[in-house]
Amino acid sequence: MSDAELVLRSTRVITPEGTRAATVTVSAGTITAVLPYDAEVPAAARLEDVGDHVLLPGLVDTHVHVNDPGRTEWEGFWTATRAAAAGGITTLVDMPLNSLPPTTTVGNLRIKQEVAADKAHIDVGFWGGALPGNVKDLRPLHDAGVFGFKAFLSPSGVDEFPHLDQEQLTRSLTEIAGFDGLLIVHAEDPHRLAAAPQRGGPRYADFLASRPRDAEDSAIATLIAEAKRLDARVHVLHLSSSDALPLIAAARAEGVRLTVETCPHYLTLTAEEVPDGASEFKCCPPIREAANQDLLWQALADGVVDCVVTDHSPSTADLKTDDFATAWGGISGLQLSLPAVWTEARRRGHTLEDVVRWMSTRTAALAGLSRKGAIEAGRDADFAVLAPDETFTVDPAGLQHRNRVTAYAGRTLQGVVKSTWLRGERIAADGEFSEPKGRLLTRTP
Repeated sequence: MSDAELVLRSTRVITPEGTRAATVTVSAGTITAVLPYDAEVPAAARLEDVGDHVLLPGLVDTHVHVNDPGRTEWEGFWTATRAAAAGGITTLVDMPLNSLPPTTTVGNLRIKQEVAADKAHIDVGFWGGALPGNVKDLRPLHDAGVFGFKAFLSPSGVDEFPHLDQEQLTRSLTEIAGFDGLLIVHAEDPHRLAAAPQRGGPRYADFLASRPRDAEDSAIATLIAEAKRLDARVHVLHLSSSDALPLIAAARAEGVRLTVETCPHYLTLTAEEVPDGASEFKCCPPIREAANQDLLWQALADGVVDCVVTDHSPSTADLKTDDFATAWGGISGLQLSLPAVWTEARRRGHTLEDVVRWMSTRTAALAGLSRKGAIEAGRDADFAVLAPDETFTVDPAGLQHRNRVTAYAGRTLQGVVKSTWLRGERIAADGEFSEPKGRLLTRTP
């Protein structure tokens, strides 16, 4: 401890062994020890005593659409990473689509990295994309350090990122399995979507009917079958259908290498409360009924669903029209994800340790980020300081997202992020931000 540069102390530190009063020492941006609360502080170290606020590992959000470059008016690295820092997120992994160009070749990855390099307030990694015509690009992208590959099984919503049909899925997954990569999948069956009623207009009930649960269930069944046949690693993105849970549980019991995420909006918002015309609530798959939400929470508790990520997918306000058929589908949640999930988790009897497991430890593990996701020696000194009992009412004007459209407007949430730390440096506190200190991350072998 004698070489510690920084010491953080709290009566409540969330560690892999549980929550306890502790002193955390930091040197050169790395946690060097987690010591008893009353451990002596070296004279040369700076002490930050956060009192009874909770010290938790910085969150890791593995599902974020930054849209930069190309659609920077929707969101950009500067604004997205500031919003993340304000919400206690210290690492994000950027999705390969909605930016122009998409991250589907090594050249396109380099363009995105160059744009992000001096704008990132937090650490940023990148997913690659699996398209019908880029099988030859998958291994080079893997070798260049992407964390895995995103694919759609139904139309993505942007022309430059087409979905994979059955044959194309097999071809891409065979290639990815050959180097033990990870395929992450938007799983909705296009044939089931096409067969669903498509009425359009402002009624949320009509939109919900247009994205039925069986579209998710069918696509997930297809993905599981391919993963089992090829012994491939696959991850189901943004699960909203609870009907798929028995299929997922059975596949995992059989040893299929399958992981699953869900999102704060599926866990905290319900179809019954979405006003007609309020397309700030539109996302695909959609927010479903309260009974469905209860089963998603149970699946998290049981470990059938692994983790919670935002699927932060913003757009300009003009694209959020009152017609659910034509409005952009995406919910902005980076800054509010921790308090939103904590508010509902607490109400249902879960702990902050559970939230950390879902939103930091398991997301870090999903991406193979071995230095993230826990407060223990050898990890990056990434922290969020949370006042878990304080409440606030969401005011869109206080958000750091470029476009302050939010489905959480007016909601009272529990849990105020007091400060956020990246490798031992405070990057956000009380609405103030440091200059960008984030690094660009690549997958390590």
